[in-house]
Amino acid sequence: MNYKVFTSESVAAGHPDKICDQISDAIVDAALSQDPYSKVAVEALVTKNQVVLAGEVTTKARLDYKKITASVIRDLGYSNGLFGFSDKSPVFVKIHEQSPEISIGVDAGGAGDQGMMFGFAINETPTLMPLPISIAHALTERLDQVREQKILPYLRPDGKSEVTVTYSRGKPKSVERVILAAAHSEKIDNRQLKDDLYQHVVKPVLAKFGFKLSKKDLVVNGTGVWHTPGPTSDTGVTGRKIIVDSYGAFARVGGGAFSGKDPTKVDRSGAYAARFIAKNIVAVGLAAKAEVQIAYVIGKKNPVAFSIETFGSEKKKLSAIEDFAKGLIDLSVLGILDTLDLRRPIYRKTAQYGHFGRDGFPWEEVKNS
Repeated sequence: MNYKVFTSESVAAGHPDKICDQISDAIVDAALSQDPYSKVAVEALVTKNQVVLAGEVTTKARLDYKKITASVIRDLGYSNGLFGFSDKSPVFVKIHEQSPEISIGVDAGGAGDQGMMFGFAINETPTLMPLPISIAHALTERLDQVREQKILPYLRPDGKSEVTVTYSRGKPKSVERVILAAAHSEKIDNRQLKDDLYQHVVKPVLAKFGFKLSKKDLVVNGTGVWHTPGPTSDTGVTGRKIIVDSYGAFARVGGGAFSGKDPTKVDRSGAYAARFIAKNIVAVGLAAKAEVQIAYVIGKKNPVAFSIETFGSEKKKLSAIEDFAKGLIDLSVLGILDTLDLRRPIYRKTAQYGHFGRDGFPWEEVKNS
């Protein structure tokens, strides 16, 4: 990496796109909790006082889509009708069964779609994630915490972060700038908001990463005002934050979204397997950073392509690293599902603060340390 500075962003759990991701993944979880072999591909759209669900679901589960949707919206803090969007907003359901032309291949253990997936790891953070996206996620998570814990009770459930990190010879040296956006009560002016976010969000988060930032290098609410959070201000759609969900643009992404898809969809499971391989390569010291690409064709069990890039940071021959990777996991669709135990209701939690670099997910486990 030859960038002198690199910027990544994250969004709060109550951001409109993330509302949609969490609704979609809550439906995935509800289906898998009753029927582990459910086939789900559901997208949500939220706008002012309205939710639309569309997609394909084939399952033995009994799903109350409107109840699931209202529960997610309520959990995220949208129970106040003053925001123009709440758990009482009407939900329009346009969901039908999976196409038999797709299911004939998937039922036989094939991939649910074609595409390529990437996984990445780098040794610049304890989670083996790039520093810019790691800080960005930590900031939005803390932004939600100070609202939910009423440390800053005037905050409203929406927000963003953006972090610029300075690099020297490929290594992070400092945090150059932090940008936060946070919806808040009309009773609070932007000066107080900036002071409070600096003290309760920026300083403690950066300290955990070993950095400091002058308050003059913090930008809060670029227009100077933000009172109305969520879909009334900005329409949201499932799958629109794939860079936030992955590596903050620090590494390649295949282009397919994760949320709303059961794990037979390789956009999701293939990306998890690729991260699992990349993280294990770096964790055991075979390379300082690694990027893994996998490609599939719809209806076929095994990948049509697999490659590893270590950017000259490898400590052993690439052939040895490839042998190590092949011993970690069977990259057939069923092999990934079995090795990572993906037919479980674990997905709603992935739909906030990124899918990677967080404890508790099987693709983050290190098997050969």
